[in-house]
Amino acid sequence: MSEQCLEIKDLHVSVTTDTGEKPILKGVNLIIFPGEVHAIMGPNGSGKSTLAYALAGHPKYTITQGCVVLDGTDIGGLSVDERAKAGLFLAMQYPVEIPGVSVANFLRTAKTALSGEAPPVRTWVKTVNQSLAAMELGPEFSARSVNEGFSGGEKKRNEIVQLDLLNPSYAILDETDSGLDIDALKIVSAGVNRYAASGDKGVLLITHYTRILNYIHPDVVHVFVDGRIVEQGDATLAQSLEKTGYATWVDNEDL
Repeated sequence: MSEQCLEIKDLHVSVTTDTGEKPILKGVNLIIFPGEVHAIMGPNGSGKSTLAYALAGHPKYTITQGCVVLDGTDIGGLSVDERAKAGLFLAMQYPVEIPGVSVANFLRTAKTALSGEAPPVRTWVKTVNQSLAAMELGPEFSARSVNEGFSGGEKKRNEIVQLDLLNPSYAILDETDSGLDIDALKIVSAGVNRYAASGDKGVLLITHYTRILNYIHPDVVHVFVDGRIVEQGDATLAQSLEKTGYATWVDNEDL
């Protein structure tokens, strides 16, 4: 498929556990075109984060059937960094700490790896500070070690700084709203909206709650249960879930 999009076709994924391989995803089908925001909602343990990590290429997750096609290229055999270079970005639910590596050095190294050349130091410092300021983080933040001693809100805002500066084609946001107070939620949501506003980016937003959808308005909402999408619709579907929960699908004996 040559058309620009992120296409997930009949994706089955197993995760490596102490007792062997455990199937988690059981046939996920989804297409995200540039300019679209898709939200995935589902109960705990339904496989939402597995989908995010499998798309990003985490070695613990094995694609056993189906494929992931990014702008016409099957990325199933690509490494994590190769997928990033192809235009895929993952904002993690639990961002990892990298002691001894400053935010500024981390960002410049990542940008250099993606573009193939190091950005000029003088202009890069200004660019980084602008991105930090947009997320209400001071310039001194760039000298801190990545995520070390950060609050939950600072970690999530730092993820969106990365999104802004690396400017990928498709962003997978794995529960970016978890652990955020209302002020941080608004700041993070505004950052995602700025990224999506160009009209040529695709967003896959994974969340438990509808509150972030008050600020980031999805084109499509998918209900994710037992490793697959069981329902989809427009933003009104999320509003229905707020009232009814997932019982309609979780209690279905056919799942």
